[in-house]
Amino acid sequence: MSYKGLDYETLNENVKKVQYAVRGELYLRASELQKEGKKIIFTNVGNPHALGQKPLTFPRQVVALCQAPFLLDDPNVGLVFPADAIERAKHYLSYTSGGLGAYSDSRGLPGIRKEVAEFIERRDGYPSDPELIFLTDGASKGVMQILSTIIRGEKDGILVPVPQYPLYSAAIALFGGSLVPYFLEETANWGLDVNNLHSSVAQARSKGITVRAMVIINPGNPTGQCLSEANLKEILHFCNQQNLVLLGDEVYQQNIYQDERPFISARKVLMDMGPPISKELQLVSFHTVSKGYWGECGQRGGYFEMTNIPLETVDEIYKVASISLSPNVPGQIFLGLMVNPPKPGDISYLQFMRESKGILESLRRRAQIMTDGFNSCRNVVCNFTEGAMYSFPQIRLPPKAIEAAKKAGKVADVFYCLKLLEATGISTVPGSGFGQKEGVFHLRTTILPAEEDMPAIMESFKKFNDEFMEQYEDHRGYSRM
Repeated sequence: MSYKGLDYETLNENVKKVQYAVRGELYLRASELQKEGKKIIFTNVGNPHALGQKPLTFPRQVVALCQAPFLLDDPNVGLVFPADAIERAKHYLSYTSGGLGAYSDSRGLPGIRKEVAEFIERRDGYPSDPELIFLTDGASKGVMQILSTIIRGEKDGILVPVPQYPLYSAAIALFGGSLVPYFLEETANWGLDVNNLHSSVAQARSKGITVRAMVIINPGNPTGQCLSEANLKEILHFCNQQNLVLLGDEVYQQNIYQDERPFISARKVLMDMGPPISKELQLVSFHTVSKGYWGECGQRGGYFEMTNIPLETVDEIYKVASISLSPNVPGQIFLGLMVNPPKPGDISYLQFMRESKGILESLRRRAQIMTDGFNSCRNVVCNFTEGAMYSFPQIRLPPKAIEAAKKAGKVADVFYCLKLLEATGISTVPGSGFGQKEGVFHLRTTILPAEEDMPAIMESFKKFNDEFMEQYEDHRGYSRM
């Protein structure tokens, strides 16, 4: 039999190796149940607007005017849109060569890259170069572009935290590299121990793998922890000693729900450390409009900034970006608005602050409700969500449940999450999709359902979980692993 080019048997083997649990078996089953008429609560993906978060008014006004610039010529435009939104729309349209329907530079509009650089300087206290900032269709596209540049073959390894966001495992598999895991410590609130990094690198090198880069996700996804300044210094020293590029996934930097560990960027800590390390260590940092109090996932706006990357390499990255011609222009406008929001004295400032503060305060309360709810359940333990948008409880599954999962041909936490979905309509992601220690099981859920719905959701979860445990438990009890 002769196979054709797109027959499954002849596909690129790297494509077949890709797994992405966030849109995996649980999501597909949830979609089937929804079609059958069951009410599904999709907590499997950090998609704020899909779970009821309202868009911020000012950025939507500005982008509406940019999308329909003829409105700016209407004599009554000032009756519908505030003056600062009108002014900002004209400002962004002046950056383009023909409105939002025209391609931009493959790195993004220069004016918006300059605004991103100014934002980074305000945040970190150090100048940023717009020529080293690339705008992308969400942070994920930027991550994939950098990983594809670093990975040369299967002997190139990328250090990735476990549990990890499966973008990294999927992209590394797609580009033919090797994922080198380093485990976060659940009993230390998902802290990072540098000794684990050393052992992970040593183990990889013993297999002939060249470790090329290290990923940090700060605040953590799915684990929700915030890295301290001391921890970031240790990581930077480690990367410098090991000659690794540091990839800083900082997309949740607005999502902080405690006061003890505010977000601090890897770039700021690096610059604070001074020469020689601040002039030598290679760092790529990522951010997006999809998270924070913006939650504009569908707009696909993001950027990455390069620090201490040789200009010849920057040119190669630009060349590859040019293949796609242009990141989407409306997403770039949203990014400009995120890094340059209304200022005190602007007409829209008070409304913008009221809306954004309201979202963050509600998320902080929801994080606490969810943590408390999980910890009230039988055989469930959960660290507090310090940041990001997720809760990652450990589910201590009884041996009988693990055996039942094996008989059903399922991984134990997939078995549990499927039962939860069928019983309650709550769609989660099994911990196995993010990586976890052998014999330990988790699930990930967002903290995004509406605050008024959260108590009922947690009550529904508790009822299911306690009945599940009653069915499978032999009542000898379990200790946390």
